[in-house]
Amino acid sequence: MITASIVTFHNPPHELSRLLQCVVQSDVATLYLIDNSSDDRLKELSQASDKIVYLHTGKNLGYGRAHNIAIKRAMATGARYHVVLNPDIYWAGNAIGTLEQFMDTHTDCGLVMPKVLYPDGRIQYLCKLLPTPMNLFGRRFVLSRRIQQRIDARFELHFSGYDRVMDVPSLSGCFMFMRTDALRKAGIFDERYFMYAEDLDLCRRIGEVSRTLFCPAATVFHAYEKGSYKDPALLKCHIRSVIQYFNKWGWLFDKKRRIANRKCLEQFK
Repeated sequence: MITASIVTFHNPPHELSRLLQCVVQSDVATLYLIDNSSDDRLKELSQASDKIVYLHTGKNLGYGRAHNIAIKRAMATGARYHVVLNPDIYWAGNAIGTLEQFMDTHTDCGLVMPKVLYPDGRIQYLCKLLPTPMNLFGRRFVLSRRIQQRIDARFELHFSGYDRVMDVPSLSGCFMFMRTDALRKAGIFDERYFMYAEDLDLCRRIGEVSRTLFCPAATVFHAYEKGSYKDPALLKCHIRSVIQYFNKWGWLFDKKRRIANRKCLEQFK
């Protein structure tokens, strides 16, 4: 059984309707719509299908904490796989079925991410090494575009072509197809992160108990608003989460990061 969850916070109904339609038409058995909005106006969207379970929290719990509500329910009901989705994701075809088959075949995989495209078809470079402080701070604040591009090219594995199955230590939280057995071993989202970096943290922990893979055979689209690039409050939240991440895993001295990144890069030799 596959379950999925979406966390919302005053999201446009038309955006959610597009994703809900994709999920309802897929092999997902239950979709948990966790609404952090101050009102429950989005509840009417749950009437589209019996698959949708609407849960209104009444306050902004944060991304990971809200998804954990659904993940705990999924594990309690015996779901084999759980999918974490951003509200601005959508797809055509059978992306969920393709990833389910992939996970059934790759039994040592705890987390898989599909190929993610912008709406205009350009690829989003969301397969990444475990970051150093320069990767997360430098790429944001370095003034030289040339230096920034050089940092990103290696960090985001541009040279891989994104056209093959890859072991990747850091996969984006916009679409996380996870094996619940791996979540039982690794743990669920760390609720100390309000938003941002919680997916990096979880992917890293899953990577310590199983493989984390990229599967280009499945493709989804992601609007990718980059809210922290536009909203000072979200930027502050992003910086706070990144600091929390490095405080937890290490800033300059992180042996596990070095080993994981070296292992990732060696597959391309």
